[in-house]
Amino acid sequence: MIEVRDLSKWFRGPNGQRVTAVDAVRFTVHPGEVFGLLGPNGAGKTTTLRMLCTVLRPSDGTATVAGHDVVSDPGEVRRHVGFLSANTGVYDRMTAWELVEYYGRLHQVPPEELYPRMEELFTTLQMTNFRDTRGGKLSTGMKQKLSIARALVNDPPVLIFDEPTAGLDVLVQRAVLDSIKRLRGRGKTIIFSTHIMREVEKLCDRVAVMAKGRVIVCGTLNELREMYKQDDLEELFFDLVS
Repeated sequence: MIEVRDLSKWFRGPNGQRVTAVDAVRFTVHPGEVFGLLGPNGAGKTTTLRMLCTVLRPSDGTATVAGHDVVSDPGEVRRHVGFLSANTGVYDRMTAWELVEYYGRLHQVPPEELYPRMEELFTTLQMTNFRDTRGGKLSTGMKQKLSIARALVNDPPVLIFDEPTAGLDVLVQRAVLDSIKRLRGRGKTIIFSTHIMREVEKLCDRVAVMAKGRVIVCGTLNELREMYKQDDLEELFFDLVS
């Protein structure tokens, strides 16, 4: 479903020097899989995900999502991907319902499909009690639920979550993780970026660990534990990135 081959991104620093953010990253995400992308801040996770979502253009390498190239066919990639980050903004003057409806119309979802889907999303994500509340008056947790609904409104086969529980309280974190579990049960292909090990253990089928712009290791949790003779995932992570 997702093929990443030697994907790289560099920028120009203040003195014109090349600064590499992502360096020849390679991995594959299979259909229906939850693939964890782990790494400390500055590892290159977000830059990688933004290239997969076509927000950033790669400097080198290739990536395809649902069979579509992120450079030569970005429109089709965007139609097949739902993206959620920890700091996704919402429009202050739109109600929760209006915002999800707006994005559904942007994705050209037919009305006969859009409104039943919205009703289902608002019920599943427990959003009905604030469906008519404007974005500027929503709590952080409400905004994150709204962002999930917005990412799902066109029912994309691929979902990319970039640290979606960052800054949320425990109850909202659990609601977000439960939503991702349900999506996995529906056969969605998911990339889940985080540095919270308990989330990885609950959700991910395989993981790739990134540091300094590169993928250090990739495999199932059991494969990594066996490879490094370390049962504690958090200690394993620290050993790899330190």
